[in-house]
This record gives sequence, C-alpha cells and structure tokens, in this order.
Amino acid sequence: MFKVVRSEVTYEGHLGRIRVDTVAFGDGEHQREIAEHLDAVGIVAIDDDDRVVLVRQYRHAVSGQLLEIPAGLCDVHGEEPADTAHRELAEEVGLAADSLVELMTFHNSAGWTDESTTLYLATGLRRVDRPDGFTAEAEEAGMTVERVPFADAVAAAIAGRVPDAKTLVGLLLAAARRAGPQD
Repeated sequence: MFKVVRSEVTYEGHLGRIRVDTVAFGDGEHQREIAEHLDAVGIVAIDDDDRVVLVRQYRHAVSGQLLEIPAGLCDVHGEEPADTAHRELAEEVGLAADSLVELMTFHNSAGWTDESTTLYLATGLRRVDRPDGFTAEAEEAGMTVERVPFADAVAAAIAGRVPDAKTLVGLLLAAARRAGPQD
C-alpha cells in the first residue's frame, strides 16, 4: 500500500536528523520530510498541597515564555523513560517522587516527526539536590518554578489556556486518573 522508494538524510544535529523520503502511494510517488527526533518525557508532579509543579521557560520556536510541566529528552543512552523522568524532575525542579505512574505515550506531531513523549504522574514529592555535574544552560538557566493549584491548572487546560501539548495532555490525563478508574 505505502512503500518507501528512497530515503535521504539531509541534516544531522544534536536532537536528531532530517530525512526526505520518497513514498509510493496509490496515485504516485510523493516526498515527505521527516524529523527523526529524540523521544521525551513529561512529568505532572503534584505536591502534598495539591499543587502542580510547573516551569516557565523561553521557547524560541514560539518566541515566548510557556508554562509547562517539567520535561526533557531521552538523551542518555540506555536510560529507561521512567529513569529519565526521575532525572529531569531532579534537574529542572530539584524534586524526587516516591511514586511515578505512567499515564501514556503519545506522538507529538505524527505528520512530520517520529518523536514521542511519555507522560508520568509523580506524587510523594520531596526536595533533592540537583544531580552532580548538572548545570542549567540556555533556556533552562532562566527557567522559573511555579506551583499552581491542580484544579486551577486543569480548569485552564479545559478553557484552552494551556498552549503546550505535553502539559495539556498531561494535566487532562492526570485529572482523569485522579477522578477514578478508567476502562
């Protein structure tokens, strides 16, 4: 039905590479540009006061600051996504979680990238030192941590005021999980 006729890598960088595939469809051959990107994790971290821990950071692609759940790339060879989530929680917000429950893995934008993000719900939070050797750089150096009542964050998501996809999906899934058993 669909067959890749040719595939050419046109760019390689820190986060992945860009390739151009020529794909045979029923009506002929068409080119598709694909970003092969490292996978990522996102953590909906809820403290004992029922506040969600968020980070505000500059995102160059959208030319502005976004309020997001802590997240990061699976960029340590051999590290499991749950271990990446624990590491990112410590690096970005100086926290560890006693409980880390996987909510789901989703494709960020399946039309042009193979990147996926695995979301977790973290509870039983406690302060920890940032990992040895970790230095916040670039956007992370100016990042601030905010705690928002969980109900307010979910209401903002439902009202369409959460533009970051991983944060939107994470908040809504965490709310559904906390509301009761799911099929």
